Amino acid sequence: MDRPLLARAVDAAMDRSLVLGYTTIGLAVRRALPGWPPDPLPRSLEGRHVLVTGASSGLGVATVEGLADLGATVHMLVRDEAKGAGVADRIRAAHPGVELRLWRCDVADLDDVRRFASDFAREVPELHAVVHNAGVMPPERTESPQGHELSMAVHVLGPVVMTEALRGPLAGGRVVLVSSGGMYGQPLRADDPEYTTGDYSPTTSYARSKRWQVELRPLLAERWHADGITVAVMHPGWADTPGVQESLPTFRRITRPVLRDDAQGADTSVWLAAVQPAPPTGRFWHDRVERPTHLLPTTRTSDDDRARAWTWLLAVTDLDEVGRSPA
Repeated sequence: MDRPLLARAVDAAMDRSLVLGYTTIGLAVRRALPGWPPDPLPRSLEGRHVLVTGASSGLGVATVEGLADLGATVHMLVRDEAKGAGVADRIRAAHPGVELRLWRCDVADLDDVRRFASDFAREVPELHAVVHNAGVMPPERTESPQGHELSMAVHVLGPVVMTEALRGPLAGGRVVLVSSGGMYGQPLRADDPEYTTGDYSPTTSYARSKRWQVELRPLLAERWHADGITVAVMHPGWADTPGVQESLPTFRRITRPVLRDDAQGADTSVWLAAVQPAPPTGRFWHDRVERPTHLLPTTRTSDDDRARAWTWLLAVTDLDEVGRSPA
């Protein structure tokens, strides 16, 4: 359904204002505007398997619930298995009849990611979608087991390696990367992917890695297109997640009355994973609408920087050696 011109103009104005577009206000107004993209059909994921990373808190839990309510068998990927089991039990109690399966993996640890993907592919031959929701914002610069800056490892390297290793089960499926509106404030730092120069800032590190997700999405979409896999990157707006509560207490104190709840923040992730037909590949989304990837001229990315970032990613992940599809 095409949106009327006035609805598009109101939507875009809210998006540029940030406060109106990213809060509960933006979602409520957009839902009321003509042309709001329709919900996935009830039980539209019946018989399908969906994998959600970071599934034990915040947006991850809401994503699991939203997908399970549509009939999916949801595979919950968590780092803390005991915590994940408690969350799964609570979801089952609140949503009788849902089908959940718990898996353990540290997304920052590329060896563990490969181990998990191998185990998963043996047991789940057909995967409809993976929602890469796992997130981290360490207060100090921290490295993964392979020596990579932790935000980059969790938000970029782990998801790419995991998807590559699952290309067989994912053939014809979907990949959803959960980014952040904070990436609008950062350029692609292809010259310093590991944040080794300058004073470390957790919010800057987080936003830089989310910018990487956005800038690499067309290259990832092209790489996985041969297997019929679509790629979507989205941002949830400003949601009252555990990460915001722990890492951005001042921001939360100021904005709490208008912060989205977890279900509102996860709405577009669930929609992208479930709606038919699949949305076009390689796009960036917020509130079910494709969004621009730059709001400031200082953050625009050159082809050379994107190519440099891609070359680095290939090198540090051995991407050409992981999960290559048969010829």
